[in-house]
Amino acid sequence: MSRVKLNAAKSVLEKIPKTGPIGLGSGSTIAIFAKELGKRILNGENDICVVPSSYQAYQLAIQYQIPLTNLDINPELVMTIDGADEVDRNLNLTKGGGGALFQEKVVASASEKLIIIVDESKLVDRLASKFMIPIEVLPFSIGVVKKKIRNIGIEPIVRQAEKKMGPVVTDNGNFIIDLKFPKPIDNPAKVAVDLKMIPGVIETGLFVGMTDEVHVGKEDGVYILKK
Repeated sequence: MSRVKLNAAKSVLEKIPKTGPIGLGSGSTIAIFAKELGKRILNGENDICVVPSSYQAYQLAIQYQIPLTNLDINPELVMTIDGADEVDRNLNLTKGGGGALFQEKVVASASEKLIIIVDESKLVDRLASKFMIPIEVLPFSIGVVKKKIRNIGIEPIVRQAEKKMGPVVTDNGNFIIDLKFPKPIDNPAKVAVDLKMIPGVIETGLFVGMTDEVHVGKEDGVYILKK
């Protein structure tokens, strides 16, 4: 699997601008990408800075000596490189398995292009086929949000932390609820809006109509899906 991820990461490196600010996503494939990007910056091949979308991304940038910036200094980014939990036929995404969906979506929205790197196991016909859909929720509202979610026929599961008692707490101090849909989603755009309209839901893990390219790694190479 590491070779698959490395192939996807190296494919995206060819898209990176020589200079300018980009967004840096989260996940295991992004960790490989960040390591390779750090090598290129050290060798003088690229002179770029990154806006990290999570503490993990921030730590990767520090580890691999990638210059940092933020959205106050650079509110417009050339591109964002990120991973995904699922990618459907229209390049809509399920994200948030690592709990960083809110900041990931903000960074992606600031970018001229969103480029996703995955392996073939992440490709699905419809979202919610393999993964539950996460939402970030204000802790104060957790009870009412769960009730309203159940009322529309979806099972809400508050994500529990590992090696810590209680729920997962996001980088923003909120909770994550994973939504178990009774069947895969036919209209992710409508579902995303319906969920966002529930008071207390800060953001959803549905990234609809945002992706420009998906680089799909394989053992022997990579192929690219475009809009």
